[in-house]
Amino acid sequence: MIFQDFNLVKNLSTINNVLSGMLDKCHPVGSLFYLFDKSQKLRALECIDQVGLLSKAHVRADQLSGGQQQRVGIARAIARSPLIVLADEPVASLDPLIAFQVLSMLKRISSAQGITVLCNLHQVDLALKFADRIIGLTNGKIVFDAPSASLDLKYLHNIYGSERQDVFFGAHNNEYISSIDVPFVS
Repeated sequence: MIFQDFNLVKNLSTINNVLSGMLDKCHPVGSLFYLFDKSQKLRALECIDQVGLLSKAHVRADQLSGGQQQRVGIARAIARSPLIVLADEPVASLDPLIAFQVLSMLKRISSAQGITVLCNLHQVDLALKFADRIIGLTNGKIVFDAPSASLDLKYLHNIYGSERQDVFFGAHNNEYISSIDVPFVS
C-alpha cells in the first residue's frame, strides 16, 4: 500500500522505512531491533535505487522532501514484490511537477515488474495521463468503468456534476501535461 500521507517513521532512515515493510518476515525478537538478513537489506537497497534515492538510504525520513518521502513509500511497497499495489491518493500532497514525476516512476516500475496499481486519484488530468482504465464513482456507485481513452466530458459531468472543463483539468490544462515527455515502459 502507498499512502497519501507517506506513513513513514520519521526518525528512521530510508532503508529502515523500506525494511519496515518486511517486519512480518523477521523473527519477532529480531523485528524489535530491525535485524534483517542480508537478502532483505539488498532487496531494500535495490528498491531504493529503483526510486532514485540510493544516496539517501541512510538519511532520516524527516530530512527528505515530500516527493522523496513518497518515493520511499513506493520502495517500501514494491520491496515485497507484490502482484498489486493500492495507492491511496499518492500525490495529493505534492506539487504538480513532483506529482507527475512520482506517478511516472510508479507507472514505469509497475510496468517493468508486472505490478497492477489500483490508484485513487481526484486529479482527472493525471488519471487520464497514467491510467489504462478508469472507474468513476458517484455516491458509492460505479458510473464509469472503461479504458481511460473513453473518458470524456459527458462522463465527467455524470461523475462530478459539472460540465466546466477547467474544473477537471485545472489551470495548467491538458497542454501542460501533454508537453512533458516522460518515457514509459509498455
